[in-house]
Amino acid sequence: MNQASIPPSQYGPVRARGRRALLAAAIGATLAVPFAGAHAQAVSAAAYPSKPVRIIVGFAAGTGPDIVARLLAQKLSEGWGNHGVIVDNKPGAGGLIAAGDAARATADGYTLMLGETGQLSIAPSSYNKLPYDPAKDFVPVSQVVTSDFALLINPQKVPSRNVKDFVSWTQQQKGLFLATFGAGTPGHFGAFMFGDAVKLKPEPVHYRSTADALGGLFSGDVQGVFASVGLAAPQVKSGKLLALGTTGATRTHALPDVPTIKEQGYANLEFSSWFGIVAPANTPAPIVARLSADIVKAVQSPDGKARLEEAGFKVTGTGADEFARIIAADTVTWGKAVAATGFKAD
Repeated sequence: MNQASIPPSQYGPVRARGRRALLAAAIGATLAVPFAGAHAQAVSAAAYPSKPVRIIVGFAAGTGPDIVARLLAQKLSEGWGNHGVIVDNKPGAGGLIAAGDAARATADGYTLMLGETGQLSIAPSSYNKLPYDPAKDFVPVSQVVTSDFALLINPQKVPSRNVKDFVSWTQQQKGLFLATFGAGTPGHFGAFMFGDAVKLKPEPVHYRSTADALGGLFSGDVQGVFASVGLAAPQVKSGKLLALGTTGATRTHALPDVPTIKEQGYANLEFSSWFGIVAPANTPAPIVARLSADIVKAVQSPDGKARLEEAGFKVTGTGADEFARIIAADTVTWGKAVAATGFKAD
């Protein structure tokens, strides 16, 4: 039947039925788009990873973050059927350069960053301008470990053997000069926390790298440094440096004979740092969930946990939501510490 044979009184109902059919088809097509997108994301998460994953680290090889990243990379690679996991060291500016690069990476799950407290919770308060926004440019995946710090000295240059002796000795010197691994790092503001606890005003000496800071300690240019226990333990066990105390609530198993600074009469001094994986913002949620689960499994496995603890870290392995809460809470806590020092960098 063609249109010419339809009586004029029936044009309306026929056209209405046609419009309804077209509308139903359009709605179906529209609903199919998000369904197809969700299905594609689910499929991509199930197939993830299908190529090497890169973990950016803002500190040099041999530092605490690097040690964690390499142990994690190995465990993830094993769990993923030996798909390559590459650790990409980009040291400089207290990790800010690496964070800026990671923030601009493609949000597909194949570029991650092993972030730390300084980059994600301290930097917003200590810098006027950052090459990234920790809250907007990253999505938390999993906190991997926490780390206490050890107050290291060179026993060939400093005669002290405990914190009280160190405080007495520095009072007789021209000042309390403590090395840091960069402005804005936990060790930087930890030096001020130490100064408050012992009633001395520290003079932080910022070095560009961990190696340079330790070089200053060996040469006697500085009197001490707060280093992560993971970095400090090998130096202490080799006899090259001496740990006067650690900054945790309890002693660390990596240096069980070293008392905490709190044990030595400074009850208010306690601080630590953490390392965790973040991904560029807009990384698909199914991939973030897959990554988080795989990281937790890797670091909580008997072998993974034992190796991280042996390296001087406390394993946490949190979910993504918990890590987001930790970052937000520490941003407030460290923000108060930064404000108390009056420090602000461009």
